[in-house]
Amino acid sequence: MPKKDVAVVTEKELPPIPKVYDAPERRISDYPEVYYLGGLCPRAVSPTILEVQTGEGIERTFEGLETKPNGYDPPIPAAKDEEKTSLPRRSKRRRLALVSAAVVLVVTLAAGLGGGLGSRRRTPQQTSADVLLPELFNSTTPLPRSNVKPNDWRGRSIYQIMTDRFSPSNTTTPCDATERRYCGGTWQGIINRLDYIQNMGFTAIWISPVAAQLNERTDEGEAYHGYWQQNIYALNPHFGSISDLQALSSALHARNMYLMIDIVVNHYGWAGNGSTVEYRKMYPFTDRDYFHRYCKITSQDYLSNQTAVEQCWLGDDTVSLPDVDTTNTFVRQTYNDWVRSLVSVFGVDGLRIDTVKHVEKSFWPSFKSAAGVYTLGEVFDGDMAYTCPYQEQLDGLLNYPLYYPLTRAFQDTNGDMTSLGAALTAIQNSCRDSTLLGTFSENHDIPRFLSQRNDRNVHMNVVIFTILAGGIPIIYQGQEQSFSGGNDPANREALWTSGYSTKSPLYTVIASVNQIRNHEVFASPEYLTAPTAVIYTDNHHIALRKGELISVYSNAGSNATASNFTLKNSGFQRNQPIIEVLTCRNSTTDAQGNLPVSVQEGRPQGSRLHRISVDEILG
Repeated sequence: MPKKDVAVVTEKELPPIPKVYDAPERRISDYPEVYYLGGLCPRAVSPTILEVQTGEGIERTFEGLETKPNGYDPPIPAAKDEEKTSLPRRSKRRRLALVSAAVVLVVTLAAGLGGGLGSRRRTPQQTSADVLLPELFNSTTPLPRSNVKPNDWRGRSIYQIMTDRFSPSNTTTPCDATERRYCGGTWQGIINRLDYIQNMGFTAIWISPVAAQLNERTDEGEAYHGYWQQNIYALNPHFGSISDLQALSSALHARNMYLMIDIVVNHYGWAGNGSTVEYRKMYPFTDRDYFHRYCKITSQDYLSNQTAVEQCWLGDDTVSLPDVDTTNTFVRQTYNDWVRSLVSVFGVDGLRIDTVKHVEKSFWPSFKSAAGVYTLGEVFDGDMAYTCPYQEQLDGLLNYPLYYPLTRAFQDTNGDMTSLGAALTAIQNSCRDSTLLGTFSENHDIPRFLSQRNDRNVHMNVVIFTILAGGIPIIYQGQEQSFSGGNDPANREALWTSGYSTKSPLYTVIASVNQIRNHEVFASPEYLTAPTAVIYTDNHHIALRKGELISVYSNAGSNATASNFTLKNSGFQRNQPIIEVLTCRNSTTDAQGNLPVSVQEGRPQGSRLHRISVDEILG
């Protein structure tokens, strides 16, 4: 579809500031700081803590709440981590009464902050244990059915995993992404590294498609990514077995994390051009009549021919992608039965759906109903007028209409912050529910940000914007290690080359910002559905307010000089005490309630209203 210019929003047209909610006190347990206490000043951001020593240990309850807000249940770390991450237990009750209910965060980020094959790798040939024929769905013991509703995903933060490139089960060997071959990542490897993910504050993962792929090694590589399926009723043996995938699901749920599986409905994969396809190998659609007749999608089709987009084929003469005729009654029923069983057998909490715009819209309602879980569709188009209507069919979409202006705004110091703010506002007005959109700045289909602008401090702005700007944040594996691969396949690096460092600057920043968001999700139920208001823009900065949080971002770069400005639309009262979360320095709003922002020597700042404990009041 043709891209449309977004209107410039002037100061008078800015949406009203969301109310500052008075968050009620919560009775929370002795939960680990890593999941709740954002930034470096715990007392400034922690909710009311009431520790209760019982014969069974620390009571884990929430004061005044029969259920946790928005279905959010904070993650509990593995037992081996509890001793080193939990708050110390006490023998009597101790209450910290917090003064000033309103909370604000200002993150001013300009410059200056500062594949191998594992021993468990399987052969490409399928075994009976890996094949999920319809009758085996009935004989395989399903995991407990997910009770997660689409709205529950609002409070989650997703870590996107390319399964083959995340972690092998055991040993690792070199992986050259440019070769486009399997490197050995497995579901067991993910299990082994869940601490690495959870300690960044993520509460859900999205993994690659699990279906069996074409086995050939082509001139375009192997099907390590999972998008060249040939049998939806079989698992990819390179990744593991039925029991391995079930074990991953169970391990996530034991930590109260969600599992999202990537799936493909639009097409299958064939090593050859469209005229050579052997349809008998496309299980269970083993007849040509279940596929559209071969024709290639052209660049002009994307602008003016939606029928061709839906019925012609992706791919090329090396690897063609036979396009499934999803208008066929048998195809629709089979897909519905399959997805219902997939979700049941593996306890799936959500689905990321590939190439949604290449399937007619009428297919999706019954498919979504059969799945019964949150559906996140990929509509690879930056035009919100084209993309947003697909949310009438699915629960959420990847927010490509925000990705493009976000990238443009930060790619250089001349980036257009006003257009970014206009796009953010317009998306909220155009899409059915922008809080269910997936907000991202990198994934496996687009070049990494650092390949476009090699400034890690600007990159940090982009990453934190991704987490706090609204919607469901999605961070692609390797962002936390400042990977800089360009277009596919360079952006599909093996994560083990980083050593899974938990000390890298972005790993620690992501952990802190996820903590802050997780805290706000708990402290203010309204936070998740509050609109994101643009309250300030200039040539280099944009300030947003969502619920009780204010965030400020800069594209100025690592060599930026000092910058000072005032947020006049902050929503604060006059002379309110502010604490900078990242530096623990105190400041105050002025006599009009304006919030001064000062970026000195490119150092980031994070500010919120200072909360004072009874201990501090009584000395």
